[in-house]
Amino acid sequence: MFKRILIANRSEIALRIIRACKELGIESVAVYSEADADARYLDMADETICIGPARSANSYLNIPRIISAAEVADVEAIHPGYGFLAENDHFAEVCDSCGIAFIGPKAETIALLGNKAAARKLAVENDVPVVPGSKGIVEDDKRLLEIAQEIGFPVIIKASAGGGGRGMRIAHNDISLVNAFLAARAEAEVAFGDSSVYVEKYIEKPRHIEIQILADKEGNIVHLGERDCSLQRRHQKIIEESPSPAISEEQRHRMGEAAKRICRAADYVNAGTVEFLVDKNMDFFFMEMNARIQVEHPVTEMVTGLDLVKAQLRIASGQPLGFTQDDVRIEGHSIECRINAEDPADNFRPSPGTISGYFQPGGRGVRVDSHVYAGYSIPPHYDSMIGKLIVHADCRKKAIIQIRRALEEYRIDGISTTIPLHSDIVRHPQFIKGEFDTSFLETFY
Repeated sequence: MFKRILIANRSEIALRIIRACKELGIESVAVYSEADADARYLDMADETICIGPARSANSYLNIPRIISAAEVADVEAIHPGYGFLAENDHFAEVCDSCGIAFIGPKAETIALLGNKAAARKLAVENDVPVVPGSKGIVEDDKRLLEIAQEIGFPVIIKASAGGGGRGMRIAHNDISLVNAFLAARAEAEVAFGDSSVYVEKYIEKPRHIEIQILADKEGNIVHLGERDCSLQRRHQKIIEESPSPAISEEQRHRMGEAAKRICRAADYVNAGTVEFLVDKNMDFFFMEMNARIQVEHPVTEMVTGLDLVKAQLRIASGQPLGFTQDDVRIEGHSIECRINAEDPADNFRPSPGTISGYFQPGGRGVRVDSHVYAGYSIPPHYDSMIGKLIVHADCRKKAIIQIRRALEEYRIDGISTTIPLHSDIVRHPQFIKGEFDTSFLETFY
């Protein structure tokens, strides 16, 4: 096991990793930007190093500064968390060349799965269903039109290097197709430095279901069931739950085995998530694989009893999983609400500022992953998520009652948050019945 690692991230995920390190007897080194100098979780780390000003490009995305910090701190490994450099194959490669373990998959695996067109091709080669579409990158609008006419409208154009909903456009006819193509390419170039795109049939009102994977260096791979991430706004998840109210045990098995085939073909090691779309006929289609820990990993931890961050650390240090697929049990039901510093009543306008009062809920089965506190000033430079509220109960009905109670208790004064929206959603009849899809917010809100 590692003795000392560096955490190349911030906020609640940095705190989450620090806690896992403490319980495993690992020393942690936390890096921070000047904007995060008053983050209280820094007091919990064994050492802290400032890596630059607030701007991400000069701090959390600055590879030379992070590597320098790792070398000065004399760490054995770097945990990238999620976001920032977590799926940057060049960063993983630099870590390796410097003799520092990257707590995640190999650089070549990240590069393969980070290219959505290449990942789609890998899925096809391994008998994993994919949405009808182009076999690879689409270079010009003439070919794009031919493919769209073959598979039928509506279609969705996606950035090959994309993520977070950027570089994606939907077209419903020939006229809008060219404009969507140009817009997607332009946005992809700005966001990822790669303008390449591909096209798929647009599945209307699907469910977004993902499978959590763990894979060690000895070739052992297990899946830990599914998470339903269908409640989204502009492709950004806002509520997740496990298990899905729509997936049967037989479907869980088929999706899990398909996810494991993708991982084996990609020579995947560590924690990862294979994402699928499920249509109205309950047929599933591979969408992409996220080569990192996910924001929503706590719901899987709650229903399996496994600590995924500890598993990441053990796997990266060379330890085997220590259990098989037959040992995995899904017990009870878990729901997570992402608490963002945004105003849902004002088109989700970001709400940075100082938290004047803070009280987080508790009680049996209630978990809060957050780094904020009363008096903390939320910087305007980063993602607006300030915490996650997670509950676990014997069944979905009890979990819904529990999340309602916890949301009522949760108090964050001085800024706007998404707590009122979450409170409304978990009382909505469609949510209670489990009958929702990715269009839920735009349909009902």
